[in-house]
Amino acid sequence: MYNYNEEDNRGYRQPEKPKGTGTAKKIVLSIIMGAFFGLSASLCFYLGNQLVKNQEASNNAWSEVPSSIEEAELPKEEVVPETVVTESGIELTTTVNAVVTDVTQVVDEVMPSVVSITNTALVTGSFWGQQYQTEQPSSGSGIIVGENENELLIVTNHHVVADTLDLKVQFIDESIATAKVKGSNSSMDLAVLAVNISDLDSSTLSAISVATLGDSDSLKVGEPAIAIGNALGYGQSVTTGVISALDRQIEMAEDGTTTGNLIQTDAAINPGNSGGALLNVQGEVIGINSNKIGGSAIEGMGYAIPISSAKPIIEELMSRETRDKVDEAKKGYLGISGLDVTSDVSAMYGMPEGVFVTQVYEGGAKTAGMVKGDIIVGFEGNTVKNMEDLQGCLEYYEMGETVEVIVQRGNAGGYEEITLQIVLGMQSTVQTHP
Repeated sequence: MYNYNEEDNRGYRQPEKPKGTGTAKKIVLSIIMGAFFGLSASLCFYLGNQLVKNQEASNNAWSEVPSSIEEAELPKEEVVPETVVTESGIELTTTVNAVVTDVTQVVDEVMPSVVSITNTALVTGSFWGQQYQTEQPSSGSGIIVGENENELLIVTNHHVVADTLDLKVQFIDESIATAKVKGSNSSMDLAVLAVNISDLDSSTLSAISVATLGDSDSLKVGEPAIAIGNALGYGQSVTTGVISALDRQIEMAEDGTTTGNLIQTDAAINPGNSGGALLNVQGEVIGINSNKIGGSAIEGMGYAIPISSAKPIIEELMSRETRDKVDEAKKGYLGISGLDVTSDVSAMYGMPEGVFVTQVYEGGAKTAGMVKGDIIVGFEGNTVKNMEDLQGCLEYYEMGETVEVIVQRGNAGGYEEITLQIVLGMQSTVQTHP
């Protein structure tokens, strides 16, 4: 039913709304709005509470971060400490499957047995076809390996002391003494020097020590290695690394010949390190370093002569008589002319390396039975691989002395070794060679 109580603008009467309808709608709307605001408030409260909790957790997490690397407890591989006492009494604390990085004890023990060597050599050169000679200084290292009643004995490389005019050795206390070449083996690149004990002060004798020689045959690839030597001629220094490889065959940098059975290491071996010590963690010498091998053509690798191979040669060189170079006027000669049989010629024609005798003059060699075509391979225990080796040996012997010379003589079956006893004579006006 409609009630027409009012007129609209057009004269019509509007129907009257039923009573109670507006009030119900307001109640329903109020309930809906209340529920909406209630849920919103609850949700806001929950989210706010979660944010507070997350912030507290974050703050707690940051408060646990260490303020320095020392406070951080990083995951560590479990290792078992092991104490090793060397033959020389050094106590080393190491771990299983770990490389020893602290070598201070080893260095303190071994450094007194390593020396610096300064050599002034006479070098022959050529300029526009003209031969000339000049003095050239060089540096190297050495290892004290023994002594006898009168001499301190030092091993080094042959190339460190070749063609020497003046040889000096500096010890750990920086004292310097004159040294002489006691014996040399060019094929193994080894030499033994002698220093008169009477030339050394008591303080020097108490400061130095004799090195302990180890066993290079028992080495394993990957074990630690320590190199000590007179790097770049600046004085003794230490480098460390590992044994990278064993029994290496390497071509010599200068003359192209191949040297085998060498120790390879990544411990830096630079010019001046030649003749120095390669050590194991027990402080034993396992090799004699040589910068000549490989030279600048190889980077990041160094080589050493294994001590087990060097020992017999060192012992033989140590037993020789120490000799001084003789004056040119007194120098003895074999009485031959010769040519080098290089490694290439040797490989091509199947000939032994040494000095091929092209002419034998009247005198010592001819009298002893040397003939044209003989190849000289040895002189008084020294290996002779070329004319330079032979001339270097003769510098220590006077005319009239008897020397032992080994030759290889060809025959139908190849070559046979013959030992000749030759009395050295004076230089002939015809010959220009030994």
